[in-house]
Formats: sequence, structure tokens, C-alpha cells
Amino acid sequence: MASVWSSPERPAYPHQALAVVLQVRSARLHAMLWQRPNEPFAGAWALPGGPLLPEETLGASVARQLAAKVEVAHLGHLEQLETRSDPGRDPRGRTVATAYLGLIPSHLDVVLPEDTAWHPVDALPTTAFDHGSIVLSALGRLRAKLSYTNLGFALAPPSFTIAELRDVYVAALGYDVTATNLQRVLLRRGVLEPTGELAPPGRAGGRPPALYRFVSPELEVTDPFAVFRPPTSR
Repeated sequence: MASVWSSPERPAYPHQALAVVLQVRSARLHAMLWQRPNEPFAGAWALPGGPLLPEETLGASVARQLAAKVEVAHLGHLEQLETRSDPGRDPRGRTVATAYLGLIPSHLDVVLPEDTAWHPVDALPTTAFDHGSIVLSALGRLRAKLSYTNLGFALAPPSFTIAELRDVYVAALGYDVTATNLQRVLLRRGVLEPTGELAPPGRAGGRPPALYRFVSPELEVTDPFAVFRPPTSR
């Protein structure tokens, strides 16, 4: 008698856990991808991830998969993004995939395996399966949450000048924001606080800028109706 888990009413499909790991590097937002050595999509770039084991939760699975590429402790934030179930997404047969969004603060220079590299999200290489589309979904989630939460803490270093934080937000959002407006908005929401210290003086001289930090390293909704918008052209 066939098992109920593989019956027509309850078919068993392989399930994968994938991770879209993003970091601001050299003033551009990058995604971590690895190059597939085998078919299908040999030579194409893919998201870190792999099969969900029988006794494993999705969270444990994605942590295990990521540990093969990067130290999980480097992640400033990790959250479930979406599940993809298109029957044709894998040419080998139907596979369901649940993707996670992970963020690494910009000051960390993590060591990656030889088959893995950072790629700018605005210039992705050829990707395997539907992984390029999943990166775009992660980008949309990140940009939305930068508007109404304090998620910038997971992209920024522990302390920063407002100008440095602006560079992080510009890279993540993909459009310009002024340092003055960013400071005004985030201070009004209680997201930032001064450290009481100044940045080292620059070559141009002048008064060193103040250093700030995020008040909380945990995700919080700070303004549910807020939206950062790109500047309007005139």
C-alpha cells in the first residue's frame, strides 16, 4: 500500500532552503552567489542553499546551507522571504523552494569559498533556475523595510557618520537620499542615537563629524506608513 505522504492527494516534492545574502560593498549592493559546476545550468550562478532534510526545520536548513559559504554569525539579520512552487522551475522535476533574506553589515570582509563571489544586484550574471527573480524579490523586501523599519542596522557598521550611513542607504535603495533628510527622519523615529564620539579628522581638516549608532540591533517597525521615495525629476 502506498504511503500517504506520496499519495496523489499528498504528493511528496523535494523542498529546498535558499538564501539571498546581501551586503553593501564599495558603495554598491551585492548578492552572494556560487557558480554551479554541474548541469542543469552548469556555469551559471546560484543562491546558496540545498535540500531540506527530513528532520530539519527550514530555519535550521538555511543556517546549515549558509554555514558552508559564510559564518552565520556574520549575518546582521535573517528572515523568511517567500516560497516558490512553479512546477517548471527545476528542469529535473518539481521542486519547492523557500527563500530567506540575509544581510551582512558593510564593515565585515567575509572570506568566501573559491566557487562563491559577490555580484552587484544591478549587474547580476546569468543565474540558475529562478534565482535571479528571487534576488529581485529580496531587493524589493529590503527596500520596503528600510522605509518603515530600522533594518538599516543590519547593513551598517556598529558606528558611523551620517554621511557614511547615507552611502549605505543609497546603495541599498538604488537612488539618492540626502544626508540631512536621512538624519532628520531616523532621529525623529528614534532609530539613531549619538555615540558621544567623533570620527577621526579627515585630510581636509575642519570639525570631525559626530558618530551615530542604531538604538536597537533587533528589527522594529518604526513607522508603518513611511516610504522612502526616489527624487522626482524636473
